[in-house]
Amino acid sequence: MIPTTYDKAQELNLDPMIYGTFAEIGAGQETGNYFFRASGTAGLVAKTISAYDMTMSDAIYGHSERYVSAGRLGSMLDHEYSILLERLGPKRGPNTTFFSFCNTVRARGWNDTGECHGWLGIRYQMKPGDPPSDITLHVRLLDVRSIDQMEALGTIGVNLIHAAYRHRGHLQKFVESLVDNLAAGRVEVDLLKFTGHGYGFFDNRLCALQLVESGLTDATMFLPNGEVVQPAEALYRRPVLLLRGSFDPVMNVHLKMLEQARGGFVETLDEGDRISAIELCEISMHNLLRGSGVDHVDFLDRADALQSLGKTVLLSRCAEFHRIAAFLHRYTSKPIGIILSIGLLNELFKPKWSENLAGGLLESFGRLFKEGVTLQVFPWKNRKNGELVTAETFRAPDDSVHLYRHFLANGRIQAVPSKDDEILCYTGRDVCRMITSGDEKWKELVPEVAWTMAQRHAKSRLS
Repeated sequence: MIPTTYDKAQELNLDPMIYGTFAEIGAGQETGNYFFRASGTAGLVAKTISAYDMTMSDAIYGHSERYVSAGRLGSMLDHEYSILLERLGPKRGPNTTFFSFCNTVRARGWNDTGECHGWLGIRYQMKPGDPPSDITLHVRLLDVRSIDQMEALGTIGVNLIHAAYRHRGHLQKFVESLVDNLAAGRVEVDLLKFTGHGYGFFDNRLCALQLVESGLTDATMFLPNGEVVQPAEALYRRPVLLLRGSFDPVMNVHLKMLEQARGGFVETLDEGDRISAIELCEISMHNLLRGSGVDHVDFLDRADALQSLGKTVLLSRCAEFHRIAAFLHRYTSKPIGIILSIGLLNELFKPKWSENLAGGLLESFGRLFKEGVTLQVFPWKNRKNGELVTAETFRAPDDSVHLYRHFLANGRIQAVPSKDDEILCYTGRDVCRMITSGDEKWKELVPEVAWTMAQRHAKSRLS
């Protein structure tokens, strides 16, 4: 059975090795309050503080342009943890694992309809005397009422502290325990990072994968240097050009699709937007499934190849196109272009992608295109007869021919020209067959940085 939030707080209160401070801004002292409600509070809590006023907050933690940000959370952790060690280290250090828990939150205010979210973090010692370790997360508060948001915030704060001490050796348990005692739909955790002592070789992209796999968020992303970032910060007011694919393996045709689509997409933007536009390569969870589970090594292989080519990676569980469009529009009001192949375009008309929508296919396309999304369609060449299929020559299913022509005529679906018809003939499956049969032609189809990955995947498919 999952322990209640009260049980978790009491268990930690009664652990003689754990002692620390709480600093919470923006929604009261909801995490610390749980520990005061439980028995044995004096065994855990050294201090609680809520520098709610901005002037008071700046006086303690330094000035900040943004109060609900990772930067503000970092300055809070720096200040609170250093004071804790300075004042209590000489007396309790040999027998105590110290921690400082901090959060900075924008909860629902009076007559407020804005985004409610927060940054939470804990700086703690794994053993007495250890250098500090940090765990940071970003949470979206989805309840309508402020009192419900405050309760959810306190619960996830207790869960974070408890997981840091009880589940840090098991990532899946850690991630899924973050939403213990919270009903589905109350919070979304879209970023989780482990840094500092003990995490020097830990790959935080695995945290991103686990958040999506465990259903705590629809999507997460990381930059070419491997840094996991909050989608809201990376996408805010930026035009987005998204390439959907399995990237198994990453192929030259993927790079060509981005290059060719970029030209036409950027031409439609204002000068300022052209500079800020961001390209994303999206890996969907259903493309990572191997049997009954997700292949984590496979995921890292694909991410490594894309990042080595300078690409920002989006990992999502939004198989439907209208869902990924809705996710992106949560963070940007700028134009969004989704690049896809003729094969994926054909998939859009299959009933399975709209069977859960009352309006069926029409609702699916309505949701996709309602915010001005465009589909950038890359051509395909039939290797057997040499036929080139483009967005203009694509034949939609008989019951959707006029609908498709409407989208084409109104610019919702746009053709992307190709300057190299030869690479259009081959798929990832073709590459795997070439590798296993010893045909070296596959190296012409795959960028060199992805050769090792392609060979490993081809061998794993044989085994």
